[in-house]
Amino acid sequence: MPKWALFRYAMLVCAVVEVASAGVTAPLKILGFNDMSCRSWSASISDTEQRQLFVAWIRGVLTGHNYVNRGQQVAAISSASVEQYINRYCAEKPLSQISEAAFRLSDQLSGRNAAITK
Repeated sequence: MPKWALFRYAMLVCAVVEVASAGVTAPLKILGFNDMSCRSWSASISDTEQRQLFVAWIRGVLTGHNYVNRGQQVAAISSASVEQYINRYCAEKPLSQISEAAFRLSDQLSGRNAAITK
């Protein structure tokens, strides 16, 4: 095989690998509580301190959304409204995580109404 053909083949392989790896995204690393399940959220109804911690974490997620998406910011929302949304989300999807509920809340409140995709 001539050198120019080998070089073109190598460049093609590199291009294919680069394009293929561009679509691969790293999994989202969630920095939260040990148990982020809706089951844990529901159990926290009798633990005011834990419930407040969950709500504060979710409000932090919304603030993080605003930091990254300044063109589609979440408007002010009360802690009671956050709690009501998460209650409803977890009632509908009891096997879900409150992190997922927080992300869907940011989607809804920012007007995006769909998960962020790349």
